[in-house]
Amino acid sequence: MEKKQTAEEDEKKLKWWQLSLLGVAFTIGTGYFLGSGLAITMGGPAVLISFVLAAIGTYMVFDVLAKMTAADPVKGSFRSYAKKAYGRWAGFSSGWVYWSSELLIMGSQLTALSLFSRFWFPAVPMWGFATGYGVLGLGIIMLGTKGFERMENLFAVIKISAIVMFLVIAALALFGIIGGSRAPRFPVEASTLFPAGASGLWSSLIFAFYAFGGIEIMGLMALRLQKPEEAPKAGKIMLLLLAVVYVLSIGLAVTLLPWSVFHTKESPFVLALSHYRLPFIPHVFNGVLIIAGFSTMVASLFAVTTMLVTLAEDKDAPKLFARRWKKNLPLPALGLTACGMTASILLALLMPGGVYEYITTAAGLLLLYNWLFILITAGKLLCLKAPGQAKRITGIALILLAVSGTLAHHGSRPGFYVSLGFIGVITLITRMMSRKWKKAVDSSEGQEQVSPDAEEEWVFKPALSMREKTDVFFRKKSR
Repeated sequence: MEKKQTAEEDEKKLKWWQLSLLGVAFTIGTGYFLGSGLAITMGGPAVLISFVLAAIGTYMVFDVLAKMTAADPVKGSFRSYAKKAYGRWAGFSSGWVYWSSELLIMGSQLTALSLFSRFWFPAVPMWGFATGYGVLGLGIIMLGTKGFERMENLFAVIKISAIVMFLVIAALALFGIIGGSRAPRFPVEASTLFPAGASGLWSSLIFAFYAFGGIEIMGLMALRLQKPEEAPKAGKIMLLLLAVVYVLSIGLAVTLLPWSVFHTKESPFVLALSHYRLPFIPHVFNGVLIIAGFSTMVASLFAVTTMLVTLAEDKDAPKLFARRWKKNLPLPALGLTACGMTASILLALLMPGGVYEYITTAAGLLLLYNWLFILITAGKLLCLKAPGQAKRITGIALILLAVSGTLAHHGSRPGFYVSLGFIGVITLITRMMSRKWKKAVDSSEGQEQVSPDAEEEWVFKPALSMREKTDVFFRKKSR
């Protein structure tokens, strides 16, 4: 028994810098390496402003999520907090919106991985690459949490090394040490800095936010911290590193090449490097792109499976998905995830040429809907002072700006409508489940008087603030 407890304690030990590294591994993926190309084609060099705004908005979300995690580290993270703040319907819908967003992200990542792989093997069909990467990702998840963390730590180091390599080569080109087909020149005139005007900048914001997707997984992993109160520090370091890297690298990319050269079928960084006399570098960088995309795809697999198990344990999904087999593996949940992955592969490969943009937009929007609800939940659970409330409202405003920006560009609108379709289905199912939960409450009240604790579980009423909840917890412990 003691050995089991020791093993569980060892598994939970995670230092804050390790969480930061995992956060980088979760975040840097095709949303940055390929999605930034979408942002550049829409907003031009002004996309740098979009990435700064997205970094600020992402920090606002992580700030409140980290505070809730530090005050009350619970399994399920933001979904559990939504449930405590607004009732079971909120936890149910939040969990399934997140599950849907990660499912779409998997489709987006698999499509991008197939595109990257065809750089070397153009004759191989995309579905072949997508299937191979999907099976390999499931294999890594089946190794267990520790195997997942080891792989993600390695991927994080490789991705950061590749970005540093790009920054060094770009700097050498900037100073004329490496010659290319064009002299580097940063666009400083208004016409070249804002080629698509304010609407282009507005439309590109969704893809800048998408590049920061992954912070909510840190909330799920924060339970593993040795000191949960160090979650805010881990997030701040991660977001600062990401913001600096994103702005520097994209700024150098649009300096090395005119923004009009970039397109959605190839990474802007590979394009920028291909114009210099370094024949092996684009191949090296393409390999890193595949590692980056695969890393975030595996992270999405982990998140989807973890969330499904948590939903099942809380009776918000069939109990079957909470079952675990050998090595504590949730095989039924993995099975459903594999089915979802298969569906996303088929959709990605059967839809028209703009599939990456459509799926990425829809995935980014569903992710932002969840972030929006995290900020709303924080207003209910946290006792925030004026500066904290100002930050929260700023985060809400930036997210709403990004969501509305998808309507300003014809390429993003289909993704917006897809996201509304997902929200509509989840809302309909939530309403049906709410009636079922109400009938269960009415039935139990008819049989016996409901205790105060049971009533609190079912009736939707304001939750205690985190401060009040902590006071109650310590009063119970002192008895």
